[in-house]
Amino acid sequence: MGRIGSSCDPRQVPYSLVSFHAHPDDEVLLTGGTLARAAAEGHRVVLAVATDGEAGLAAGRYRADGRLAERRRDELDRSAAALGCARVVRFGFPDSGWSRSEEPSANSFSRLPVDVVAAPLAAVLREERADALTIYDAAGGYGHPDHRQVHTAGLAAARLAGTPLVLEATIDRATIRPLIRLVELLPGILPEVRTSDYDAAYAATDEITHRIDVRRYADAKRAAMRAHASQASADEGARTLSLLLKLPAPLFRRVLGREWFVEHGRTTPTDDLFATLRARR
Repeated sequence: MGRIGSSCDPRQVPYSLVSFHAHPDDEVLLTGGTLARAAAEGHRVVLAVATDGEAGLAAGRYRADGRLAERRRDELDRSAAALGCARVVRFGFPDSGWSRSEEPSANSFSRLPVDVVAAPLAAVLREERADALTIYDAAGGYGHPDHRQVHTAGLAAARLAGTPLVLEATIDRATIRPLIRLVELLPGILPEVRTSDYDAAYAATDEITHRIDVRRYADAKRAAMRAHASQASADEGARTLSLLLKLPAPLFRRVLGREWFVEHGRTTPTDDLFATLRARR
């Protein structure tokens, strides 16, 4: 894929895109609409996930029998199908979990040497002859240690494989901070959310290079979100995923109809994920 002669119309060239994520369900929240759009436009979309999410939060009914990882693998397959992904790759690194008071264990994904994580991803990039790779921004979005590792190891893997385009999935900080302030004013809804945690989260408006319109793919994104049933569950309070799924369709399309990326070295904003590649043809 993505190796058609230069005499072809560059707007019609199919590319190979690998999207690297930390846990099942991460692929939907930041990149789901973009992946669905890329697949619908004829590009090959490969989903690569570092962990099975066995340390993730979920209601007791999903965790009691010790099979949360298995359930999340199945959920990932259903999500990938809804988005139109051609392949799912699971690396099976140990999930670091997410605790403000405890450090991840020494063998968890976030604590592994970068070269250990980068090597299998680089192998996938070579096998797929990937034209582009999505990772997360340097902050790891909201700072999850596994997300920061995706950023660091993803950059290393792209260098090893010679992948020409690396896009950092993020959110426009100016867009999300007012929403966080609103949630913070609603006691008990999302008790872990604090406005101060987002002062340096994600990316500033002037850093963003890609604002991808995914409103036409809102149904696919919503179906992929529904696939992650365990991550919409909680024994107490509410989860972000469950709140988003309760939005009426028009509001869902409006709130989640745009996705953001940072491409270092690019100066012209675009709605085309592959604009830099097309310009080189």
